[in-house]
Amino acid sequence: MGVIAVEEATRVVDELDDHESRLDELYERILGWLPYVTLALSTVLSLVLSDRPWSYRLVTLAVALAAATWVYLTYTRLGPKAEAPAVALAVYFVVMLAFGAYLMFRDGLFFIFVITGFMHAGVLRPFPAVVAGVGASSVVINSGLAGTEGGSSGLESLFVGDVSADGVATFTVIVLIQTLAISGGFLMGEKIFQLSRQRKEALAAKEAALAENAGLHMQLMTQAREAGMLDERQRVAREIHDTVAQGLAGIITQLHAADGSAGEDERRRHLDSAADLARRSLAEARRTVQAIGPPTLAEAHLPDALAEESSKWSANGGVPVEFTATGEARPMHPEIEVTLLRTAQEALANVGKHAEAGRVGITLSYMDDQVALDVRDDGVGFEPSRVKSNVSGGFGLAAMRQRVARLAGSVSIESAPGGGTVVSVSLPAVPKAVVDAR
Repeated sequence: MGVIAVEEATRVVDELDDHESRLDELYERILGWLPYVTLALSTVLSLVLSDRPWSYRLVTLAVALAAATWVYLTYTRLGPKAEAPAVALAVYFVVMLAFGAYLMFRDGLFFIFVITGFMHAGVLRPFPAVVAGVGASSVVINSGLAGTEGGSSGLESLFVGDVSADGVATFTVIVLIQTLAISGGFLMGEKIFQLSRQRKEALAAKEAALAENAGLHMQLMTQAREAGMLDERQRVAREIHDTVAQGLAGIITQLHAADGSAGEDERRRHLDSAADLARRSLAEARRTVQAIGPPTLAEAHLPDALAEESSKWSANGGVPVEFTATGEARPMHPEIEVTLLRTAQEALANVGKHAEAGRVGITLSYMDDQVALDVRDDGVGFEPSRVKSNVSGGFGLAAMRQRVARLAGSVSIESAPGGGTVVSVSLPAVPKAVVDAR
């Protein structure tokens, strides 16, 4: 997998982290402000709507202020609730609920404040404590709101009226349903959070694996470049020895012979031979220099370079070549592109030398994590198992396999006598961005 996949995995993990952080921050803010908002609303409504004497209302206000102080000292200043001691959270919750129950005893409107218990029960640990907290909150709220046969309402009615059997049954059912529903919601939320965390961890592991693979591909590219440089030096040395050096030796021999010639005709013949050797040596030297690097790739992308090579070869050999590129073409690492171009050149050279083909097809395929090249011909074919491995004469099939193997790629040759030949090469799709990033 290439750098593009690494960047995509990193982007997804970062987005999940950011989204989760923003949700956690929002949820913490809501929990932090909830008791103050509900307590303030309950207090204001009680002061405005109550028909109790003002002395009674002022006592209720004092108790509400005490409840707010308790929330501030034991909840707001506690810090991150996930790191707070479970006992401290339990003590806070019990006392907060006791404040709520007493305030509801004084005025049923404070059920609004007690609703906070449903939400704050979610910070208790372990999960049975959450269920107990939700159940206790439900008992307090529904006890304060339940009516009695005497016509009273609120927790005060428990002390002045007779609770009916139907009322007890209804009360019990409501408490159970509320407890199960809200506790189930907390449990489902926890499961969703765990799944989200597992997904994020899996994506982070994938990102690490992709980054490691990209590093390994970069090492392969470096090793292939070094090995390619060594192969190129050895090839140039052989070329110079076999052509230029021998040509220069022949020129020196002809010049010495010209100096020792008895007649002008013989002298001229040796000089002409020396000049001819010099021209041929110059041509060989230029060919060797041009073969050091693929000039086509310096001016064009790989698909364009392959199309140009196919066109030139077809014009010189008289055999039609159909070139096709599939997938989203994108710049690859130079070693990848050079190897694919050299493979195509060697495959076409082999077709021209041995295949006696009537048509040739070349396909370059860009995939997510691979780039593949297929060269097909309808020639005479051969038996691949009988081909000798010989790399001394140039970039043959064995050298092709070695060069592709250095880049963690694979070569497949399918052929049979009379059935044509297919040369397939597959390499990792390492983008050019790897080089730029370095």
